[in-house]
Amino acid sequence: MINIRPVTDLRNKFSEIEEKVAEGEPVYLTKNGYGTMVVLSIEEYSRLTSLIDEKLSEAEIVASSNPKRYTHDEVFGKMKEYLSSGK
Repeated sequence: MINIRPVTDLRNKFSEIEEKVAEGEPVYLTKNGYGTMVVLSIEEYSRLTSLIDEKLSEAEIVASSNPKRYTHDEVFGKMKEYLSSGK
């Protein structure tokens, strides 16, 4: 279940938020009814960012061995094609 709380809970109910985050759940904070930030555990944040770093490293390896470069239109055109094909 998505955990959405007002940003004031960060100060007033920190232990409850900390508990949810420790269970692996992100906590979404709002201010005046609008989303402002997400609180994650360090482990979850590291998992997300390490995956990005890993994929960027893979892309650099592929790019260094292939001289072909694609334009913005080619990349997004292929993505739209792929997504609309339902694969």
